[in-house]
Amino acid sequence: MRRFIALTTLAVVGARFGGLEVKAQEVTFKSEANLVVIDVSVKDKAGKAMADLKKGDFIILEDGKPQQISVFEFQKLDSDEPPPPVPAIRPAKDAVAATPAPVAPKAATLASGPKPIIRYQDRRLVAMLFDFSTMAIPEQLRAQKAAQEFLKTQLKPADLVAILTAGTGPIKVAQEFTDDRVRLEEVVKQLKIGDGSDLAALGSNGDDTAGEDTGAAFNADETEFNIFNNDRKLATLETAAKLLAALPEKKALIYFSSGLEQQGNDNRAQLESAVNAAKRANVAFYPIDARGLQASAPAGDASAAGGRGSSAFTGGAVSARGAGRDNSQETLSTLASDTGGRMFVDDNDLALGMQKARDDISSYYIVGYYSTNGKTDGKFRRVQVKLTNPALQAKLDYKGGYFGEKEFKKFTSSDKESQLEQALMLGDPVTDLSLSAETAYFRLARDRYFVPFAVKIPGSEIALAKSKGKAQTELEFIGQLRDEKSKLVGVVRDGIKIKLAEQTAAQLTSRPIAYETGFAVGPGTYTLKFLARENETGKMGTYETKFVIPDLAPDKPNVMKTSSVVWSSQRQPMSESIASVEKKKILEADPLVQDGQKLIPSITHVFRKDQNLYVYMEVYDPGLDANQKPSVAATLSFYRGRTKSFESEPVRLDTFLPKRGQTLPVKFQAPLAQLAAGRYTAQVNLIDETGKKFSFQRTEIVILPVQKPAAATAEAPKAPAAN
Repeated sequence: MRRFIALTTLAVVGARFGGLEVKAQEVTFKSEANLVVIDVSVKDKAGKAMADLKKGDFIILEDGKPQQISVFEFQKLDSDEPPPPVPAIRPAKDAVAATPAPVAPKAATLASGPKPIIRYQDRRLVAMLFDFSTMAIPEQLRAQKAAQEFLKTQLKPADLVAILTAGTGPIKVAQEFTDDRVRLEEVVKQLKIGDGSDLAALGSNGDDTAGEDTGAAFNADETEFNIFNNDRKLATLETAAKLLAALPEKKALIYFSSGLEQQGNDNRAQLESAVNAAKRANVAFYPIDARGLQASAPAGDASAAGGRGSSAFTGGAVSARGAGRDNSQETLSTLASDTGGRMFVDDNDLALGMQKARDDISSYYIVGYYSTNGKTDGKFRRVQVKLTNPALQAKLDYKGGYFGEKEFKKFTSSDKESQLEQALMLGDPVTDLSLSAETAYFRLARDRYFVPFAVKIPGSEIALAKSKGKAQTELEFIGQLRDEKSKLVGVVRDGIKIKLAEQTAAQLTSRPIAYETGFAVGPGTYTLKFLARENETGKMGTYETKFVIPDLAPDKPNVMKTSSVVWSSQRQPMSESIASVEKKKILEADPLVQDGQKLIPSITHVFRKDQNLYVYMEVYDPGLDANQKPSVAATLSFYRGRTKSFESEPVRLDTFLPKRGQTLPVKFQAPLAQLAAGRYTAQVNLIDETGKKFSFQRTEIVILPVQKPAAATAEAPKAPAAN
């Protein structure tokens, strides 16, 4: 368990936790200082906390250089003496609050300056986060009941509890840290049960009763980013960790949810970012699966239609149900193990998990120093903590480094380029910008495949600079594609400028910006890491994924070979693409570019009833008749649960693409107005009539109601590459 915070002395400094703002009195300091605070757990060979160490027993090195210890406190928990009272939130004259996003120092200083606020001396901090967007109403009620039981019967004298909620809006602090049991029980009792449950339903497998409107959960252009991936839910955890970072003490964050279902377009970088934010804030995640003990009947429960005959009792059916449950808990397990916490699942006694989470925090030391490195270069600084007496044979647990502050506006061109390259290589991904992306594959030749890569950035997160009545911004991209041996096989380095008229710029608050590129590689397993930076503020976002390109060689006649399926609601002229000239040449080799138009992948698979659904895929090496002609029938179906809601007329495919060998294009266009809003399984069915083979590919999509305009206004021109 360890923690780092970097903070800077100012004439007026404030910290915010929840709705309560703390402002330091106006104090002028002669110099600015970069204070680094570390939480260090020291245990003997028996695993017991060592409570008798002094400041002189510790040595701190930053990048190999000794640092002078200026802050030293011991947090003694669960002692026989009564804990100190909870102080009023009013910092002393010589103290400065630790903030999650401090202003960077301008120069190196000596070991002097204001001391951080140790607000809760000898107190254990436990935060409860109720993520209603991941829980249906029964799970919300179960989590509420467990929290009430814990608060009523299990609080210890040293315990302080805060309550946070996330649902149909930003994360909220319902109650700051307090030991007022009555107040805490009252806050939990007043939780809005049902908040966000519609979004939870849309995100769960097997649901055929999805609500008509999910737009209440987030801003307009963000709705589509929240249904089929965990990025926003992980961002909620990251935000909670950053809120708690204002306190230098250790914190346990108990996270109530019903699992985080892994999806194909989840961003691995967002998971790493949430974990790293928790480590920097000295927060350990303790996920509790609010579903409790799950023992499914052999044929499944009443939440979905069962199979017919004996199919429901086969090993595959039972295994699939168990795999779905394990999948939803795997992300929770990663969050817990990587932050030093524990996951609690398959137990109806949720309060017991809360007790164990609380008891994991034992006594520790808060040690701080004023770094002699005042550069605002944003580089990583390695920290070592040692004991002056190695004979003690103690085990130290702490964070081994931190990233220095940076001032993007002062970066030179070489600084900016270096920052992009370093950020791409860092193990701590930067996720200030939300990125959603998707890869696919199409066979170009026997051993050559084209991999289109499409990225979406919510327009509401892009800062637009005003210039001569216009709005403009610049985006830069960098990425690397590596094979399973980590060999670099593809590189992205691109930059674009977007200039929009005032009326069109306003649309960015409700529409994302899209960017596409591609790679030509052979079959195999690949890892792609991609980073985008907005150059007005320096905000960056990282996307990382792993994917497999199967070997679809012509000498495999018994397999019906197909490409990926691309689901889209937009075709865009290549003349409107925001990519550079060089990237446009790459995109022209993209099978998604035909007749001068680019099919823009949906990525999020969320559509509206007033849109058309475009579907594209390819079939390779179908069977041939005596005249060397193929005959493949294709249909497009939509299922609501196990009920077929729509199926298209069969399309006959008998003409190969020119210059692409034995490649059959599969194209569908379906108006969505005839389908009710909700969640569907969309399926492409293929029958090779000559080759006597069949195949189908499916994906989950959501159809939203037609978005109602806020006011009757003249139609604005469309923003380039906005979907």
